[in-house]
Amino acid sequence: METPVEIASHGAEISPAVQAALKDHVSELETRFGRITDCRVVVTGPGKRHRTGGLYDVRIHLTLPNGREVAVDHIDHGDERHSDLNFAINDAFKRARRQLQDEARKLQGEVKYHEPQPSGTIARIDHAGAFGFIATSDGREIYFHRNSVIGGRFDDLEKGMHVTFVEEQGTKGDQASTVRFMGKR
Repeated sequence: METPVEIASHGAEISPAVQAALKDHVSELETRFGRITDCRVVVTGPGKRHRTGGLYDVRIHLTLPNGREVAVDHIDHGDERHSDLNFAINDAFKRARRQLQDEARKLQGEVKYHEPQPSGTIARIDHAGAFGFIATSDGREIYFHRNSVIGGRFDDLEKGMHVTFVEEQGTKGDQASTVRFMGKR
């Protein structure tokens, strides 16, 4: 392990076995995700407070190259399993592992990109027949039914209104499964 681990405690006795376990966790993070330049672990012992009494709090702050940081400081104080120090440590390092995975993906350019939802305008609408068509930017018309309109706002739709939709293949061609009113153009 290359990274020196700074271990602090508040109201908790940190045995040599717990110190070794913390260093092993940091070493495992380092082998999976590369160089960690600094690591600070703070273990807070069980308090005497009504809601959070009897629970350990483990916080981890990692510094990575290029000034990036990972901080695990959000702990679920309603989880009684944190009354066990080993569970609290494992849970905190599991959260650190997830955050480091996210940082590694960002560095490698593998962050998910969500395509924007397609949008269009109401080209035709038949209130009596409970259906209509959306004109898309590429010149197509997509069928939609009353039940596809979010929030039951089908009767509020008029020709020319701007909507977003989710397109899917229907039995008779393309159709919108989810239509959301966005306003007039």
